[in-house]
Amino acid sequence: MTNNGEKIRCPKCEWEPDGKAYWQCHCGCRWNTFDTYGQCPSCRYVHIHTQCIECSEWSPHAAWYVDLPKLKITFVQTEKAEG
Repeated sequence: MTNNGEKIRCPKCEWEPDGKAYWQCHCGCRWNTFDTYGQCPSCRYVHIHTQCIECSEWSPHAAWYVDLPKLKITFVQTEKAEG
C-alpha cells in the first residue's frame, strides 16, 4: 500500500494493506490506521502498535512505514489532568 507517497507493509510478513478499514480502536471506531498514522479519528487515542491482518503479529506502528528513516520514538504516558 502507498499512503501519501509512503510504502507501507507488515515488518514481519511484508503483507501490504489495501486501504480498507481493518483496525478497530477500543472506542469501537473502525478505520484504516495508516490514514491517521495510528491515531483513532473518533477518540484521538494514538495506537503505538499495529497488528497485521495477515500474520496476526504485532509491531510498532512506525515500523510499517518502509521508506521512513529509522527513528527511535519514545512515548511517555501522562496522567489525566483533573478538573
